[in-house]
This record gives sequence, C-alpha cells and structure tokens, in this order.
Amino acid sequence: MIDVFQSLARRGLFLLDPEAAHGLSIKGLKTGLVPACAAPADPRLAQTVAGLAFANPIGLAAGYDKNAEVPEALLRLGFGFTEIGTVTPKPQAGNDKPRIFRLVEDEAVINRLGFNNEGHQAALQRLKACDRKAMIGVNIGANKDSADRIADYVTGIRTFYGVARYFTANISSPNTPGLRDLQARESLAALLSAVLAARDDEARKAGIRVPVFLKIAPDLTEEGMDDIAAVALAHHLDGLIVSNTTLSRDGLRDQRQAKESGGLSGKPLFEKSTIVLAKMRKRVGPNLPIIGVGGVSSAETAAEKIRAGANLVQLYSCMVYEGPLLPGKIVRGLSALCDREALTSISDIRGSRTDYWASKA
Repeated sequence: MIDVFQSLARRGLFLLDPEAAHGLSIKGLKTGLVPACAAPADPRLAQTVAGLAFANPIGLAAGYDKNAEVPEALLRLGFGFTEIGTVTPKPQAGNDKPRIFRLVEDEAVINRLGFNNEGHQAALQRLKACDRKAMIGVNIGANKDSADRIADYVTGIRTFYGVARYFTANISSPNTPGLRDLQARESLAALLSAVLAARDDEARKAGIRVPVFLKIAPDLTEEGMDDIAAVALAHHLDGLIVSNTTLSRDGLRDQRQAKESGGLSGKPLFEKSTIVLAKMRKRVGPNLPIIGVGGVSSAETAAEKIRAGANLVQLYSCMVYEGPLLPGKIVRGLSALCDREALTSISDIRGSRTDYWASKA
C-alpha cells in the first residue's frame, strides 16, 4: 500500500516544475506528511569513520536540505547521516530559473542552481534547535561574488563549529564560475591550510575536534587526482567525498534535456563516479575515509561503492525517482547482503573491487 501511495505521489510531483516539487517535499517532511520509515538497527552496518559513530553507512548528500530545514526528519527516513547545504556566508538567489531538469528516461537530473541558499545565519539558527547528537554534517561554500573565497570557507568552519558533526568543503560544484579551480594543487593547499587551521583553532576552544571532508568533482584528469591525493595526505585531511555532479553527457537517452547546462547526477553518474572513487582510493591508501556518491539507487549500487573503496555512501538524485522509502530499502538490502555473505560487518567487503573499478577507462 505504501508503494502504491509513493507511486501516486511521484506522478503528482512530476506534474510540477522540479524546483516546486522539491519545495513541496520539504513541506511534507516539515508537516509529517512523509512518515518515518527507518529500517531496524543492524550492528553489522554501524561504522566508525573519522572518529564518528554512524548507525549505518547510508547518508543524504548535500543539495536537498540546503537551509537546514528538515535534517532530523530526513534521519527518520533511515539515513545514517545527512548533510545540509551548500551554505554560503551571505544569502544568495543562485542562477536564473528554470535551473533543475529531470531526464526521466535516464533517471537523472541536471541542475545549475548556483548555491542558492539563505546564508549562514538562517541555517545556524535552525541547527541550534536540533539534537546535538544527530549526525548532521554541514557543507560549506563560497559566495559567487566573494572577494576572498578561502575566507568564506573559514567563516563557515567558525560559524557552524558548535553544531556540525562534520564539515564538507565543497569546491567541486560546476555552477559557480571558477570554483573548481580550487582543486588545483596550489589553490587547494592554500584552502586546506586555512580551513584546517581554523578547525584546529576552534577545536582547542571547544575541546571537540570536528572532521573536515573535501568534496571533489568526477571530471578530474589523472594529474588532477594525483594533486588532490597528495595535498589531502600532506594536510592530514579527514576524508574525501567522491564525487559531485558531472559536466559529461555521455550515453544519455534524453538528448533534448541533455543540452541544458549544469551538473548531471543520478543513475548515469554511477560508473564515472565509482571509477574516480576507486582511483582515489588507490592514491590515498586504505586509511583515509572516503564517502562515495553518484548514482546510488539500490542496496547493490551502495554495496558496489563500498567494494570500490568507500567507507560511507551518499545519495540524493535517485530519491527523485525512487521516493522517500529508498534509504530504508537500501539499509534493509545491506542487512540482507550481510546475511547472504555471512558478513560480520559491511566493511568486510570494502575495497574488494577497488582494482576492478580503478582499471576501468
């Protein structure tokens, strides 16, 4: 019956403009219209990553709850963690509408939102009202018109230090001109030096060390991956998130929507992002945490990210097509996988197919 309701709800939402449908789904979570549907706790899925204890490895990627409106409601859907943002110091409207496009045949989304959000202070006040133990990460970015983008990231660390369980520095959105330039070796070294110094300063004052992750693009060259791995290891970064949306349009069926500019996410991103994940795992070694993102739509695709080398997994765009029951289904599916393969922990499969994915073109 729930699946029937979800199917009808999806049809209704798909009659709306994608951004309007997104807003309606946020309202549904706020009002409780979208019910809690978490899977039973399974200790085999619990993971400790970067010093944090996650109930399960499935998280919601940044981009859905940009303004920290419903993080606790999202956790009740079955996610082991959720990430708000991307938030910038000052509010900004983002790019002109329309700026989100569904590619239904491909179960994909193209967006060119441009970090639309209400700014640090609006998100901060909402997060202060949340349970401090809730596993909520904060994804920080820079304003489009910022005169000092690195300073914007530092401000994000200092502003949210008391409420974030972890931080993600997002330098990989394709929708803010020049932002991906921060992935270059010298620029990235300057960014991480400043961000991690701010984190260490806040940690000394608060007595709590909050991990910092770096979110990278899937469109990197081999040299670009080399640079990011070297800088991340040299600066003792807490982890990587691989990856953001892609500018590639390879293999898409919906050629009309494929012409839209912006970042592509959803099922077509799975292979590309998983290859980059495995290649980064090979570069950084077994110990640096990696969160795998891109095209996760099932327990099997989530498990494949872990086999490729991920410690944790995030999803977002596939929920547009699968609905709010998806995280619970994936968690149940991972428990079933543990049963079938007699695993004591889902981490037992981690890295078992890194070589396979890293060798793919």
